[in-house]
Amino acid sequence: MTLAIPDFIIGGAPKCGTTSLHQVLDQHPDVWMAKNELYFFDADDPIAHGDFLGIEGDDLVARSPDDPALKDWYQNRFSDAPDGCLTGEDSTTYLMSDVAAFRIKAMNPGAKVVFMLRDPVRRAFSQYWHLLRSGRTCVSFEKALSSEPSIVLGSTYAPSLRQFHAALGKDGVHVVLFEEFKDDQQAAMDAVTTFLGLSPMPVAKVETWHNRTKYPTRTSTLLRLNRVGKILVRYRYARHFDGFGGAMSAIGHKAYRRWYHFVEKRVLTQDRPPSDMRPKTCDYLRQHLSDRNAGLSDLLGKSLGDYWPGFSQ
Repeated sequence: MTLAIPDFIIGGAPKCGTTSLHQVLDQHPDVWMAKNELYFFDADDPIAHGDFLGIEGDDLVARSPDDPALKDWYQNRFSDAPDGCLTGEDSTTYLMSDVAAFRIKAMNPGAKVVFMLRDPVRRAFSQYWHLLRSGRTCVSFEKALSSEPSIVLGSTYAPSLRQFHAALGKDGVHVVLFEEFKDDQQAAMDAVTTFLGLSPMPVAKVETWHNRTKYPTRTSTLLRLNRVGKILVRYRYARHFDGFGGAMSAIGHKAYRRWYHFVEKRVLTQDRPPSDMRPKTCDYLRQHLSDRNAGLSDLLGKSLGDYWPGFSQ
């Protein structure tokens, strides 16, 4: 079977505006985007997708991209694409994966990948609130930095970008800065459409999606509720791979959805976080994430300190 891989992939990073990019590109007349995030090329990653790993008896069960059934599932995600359209998918965890770049190359050496990057400190803080809102953590941001490795890993851009350059070539990778996209969407989209070989699109005439995040009035309330949420959240993606979950997964998924609906309606009612990052935490992350992203300014050909306060690499 020849796998129907998309022509391009929005590969991350999470909490950097990829939902808006997906929404805008999906309205281009020559583009067809798969619905939702697919997570095919890193489905077996225990850090990004611990929910996809299970235990049957004493055996580990993982969703491998080499599994013919999973390949069929992936191919079916593109079955409705019209002939002649450029097809794309959006999976925000590929950038933090050590295996996605070369798996993509093995499937389609000519694939193009678009990444959106944001001030790594602000991105890390935003991901913490995402984990908190979804029930994945019940600790402070400071404690989550060590208990939730995806927070720091998701803001470690440079090593993974080098992997994608090695796999697909620099001409196969395009980076959009969240801050540039926010300031001038038209210029940012012109660069993306040029990279993909598409005609320009007037952003002012399309619907742009902004993923409006809601926050709790009091963090302590959500932290207490998450003692239950953390048990149920493992079933959040139980239906992600159609037909791959059992009866218990379906029941757990329904229970999680009910729990989240309660939290969303009763607790997540504010437009801003109830507290800012602590100054000492911010100082630590500025230094640590600058060092983790050593050489990133040279890699992108722009001084990132002009966009990200305190960034020194």
